[in-house]
Amino acid sequence: MSELDIQILAAFHPFIKANDKDSGIGAKEYVHVHIQQRNGRKILTVQGLRKEFSYFKILKDLKKEFCCSCTIVRDPKLGQVIQLQGDQ
Repeated sequence: MSELDIQILAAFHPFIKANDKDSGIGAKEYVHVHIQQRNGRKILTVQGLRKEFSYFKILKDLKKEFCCSCTIVRDPKLGQVIQLQGDQ
């Protein structure tokens, strides 16, 4: 029975440090999706994705999935924003 005893030295709780700004564990990250009507056409914008993601791969998959035109726009305030034109 002593061979099967497992010692847990530190308990991990994923929501303990959720309010800490320095914590990477359980930190809140939001992805904002907006639908705007510009020049008579609807544009869906996606912002707030992590910088580690490849925006060009996401863009390629979104084009195939929704059969629409997509672009990446750099905004000085919001960073990189993905725009999808057409009816999604």
